[in-house]
Amino acid sequence: MFHYTVQTAKAVEEATQSLEESLKEEGFGVLWNFDLQGKLQEKGVDFKDNYKILEVCNPKEAEKVLSRDKLVGNFLPCKITVFEEENKTNISMPKPTVLIDFMNDDTLKEIAQDIEQRMIKCIDQAS
Repeated sequence: MFHYTVQTAKAVEEATQSLEESLKEEGFGVLWNFDLQGKLQEKGVDFKDNYKILEVCNPKEAEKVLSRDKLVGNFLPCKITVFEEENKTNISMPKPTVLIDFMNDDTLKEIAQDIEQRMIKCIDQAS
């Protein structure tokens, strides 16, 4: 699977707030909390589900991977989505290990594995 997804009993806003807190504890900052539902409705699209896209970055890790290969910037910042589906809240992310696999670089794969484990920890804590 290209993603890691969990369900939570929390509402989207509560799950998003919990996620932001757990990410901060792990050294990740939320660069952008994008309200997709609000933006689509602003553009005249009747999208009914609460849907947030968080762009997440750990500056030290970003520096490591970009110093190794600038093309990794195509995968940055990491994204985590928090959304409603069938009256349940989901927290989901594409797995960094799957994305970085395209680079064919074992060092980058090791870094991605560490980042992925830390982000999964944050998601699990927030759910």
